[in-house]
Amino acid sequence: MYAIVEIAGQQFKVAKDQKVFVNRLSTEEGKKVDFDKVLLVGDGSNITLGAPAIDGALVGAKVLRHLKGDKVIVFKKKRRKGYRVKNGHRQSLTEIVIESIATSGAKKAAPKKEEKKAEPKAAVPAKEAAPKATAKKSSKADDLKKVEGIGPKIASTLVEAGIDTFEKLAKTDAAKISEIIAGVRGNHVTDTWPAQAQMAADGKWDELKKWQDELDGGKA
Repeated sequence: MYAIVEIAGQQFKVAKDQKVFVNRLSTEEGKKVDFDKVLLVGDGSNITLGAPAIDGALVGAKVLRHLKGDKVIVFKKKRRKGYRVKNGHRQSLTEIVIESIATSGAKKAAPKKEEKKAEPKAAVPAKEAAPKATAKKSSKADDLKKVEGIGPKIASTLVEAGIDTFEKLAKTDAAKISEIIAGVRGNHVTDTWPAQAQMAADGKWDELKKWQDELDGGKA
């Protein structure tokens, strides 16, 4: 008869009267210890397999002595770095002898109960969407830099002031525009900007391009 049992985090194939070296156990020398994580038990042609452990199976053993294993050299090196470290390690072990393998209490794992499927909840009628959610967004911001005389800095200043479309720019007085962009460095002539913006808003791009070719930085 033999068994595969988990002891101190490791799996061993053991038989009666077999001596095994395992990771250090807390049990004192001469004391008996039992291991219940038996994964498999074989007796001739009869094999009992756990899922993962066999319920009720037990491997009994006796602690013979505590000791340390052979020294293992751990050497680390990094090329072209001048780094070299050499350490030794001796694993703490416990020698045990297997005294018994009990299978009489083994029980088959109970079949898992089928989980009841949750009944689908009745669909809750969605609340009517608020007017704001269904309302179409306002027109997208226009590229104000298409107006002759408006650069990136001026465009961002106008957008911050709420003037983000050609239509809004067309409805803004040139003097008001000059007041809004007063903090932008440079001498900016805004006289033609509302008219240019109106042509852009109307989609008269060919006429606007022809006029812009005659302008000098927005100045007629």
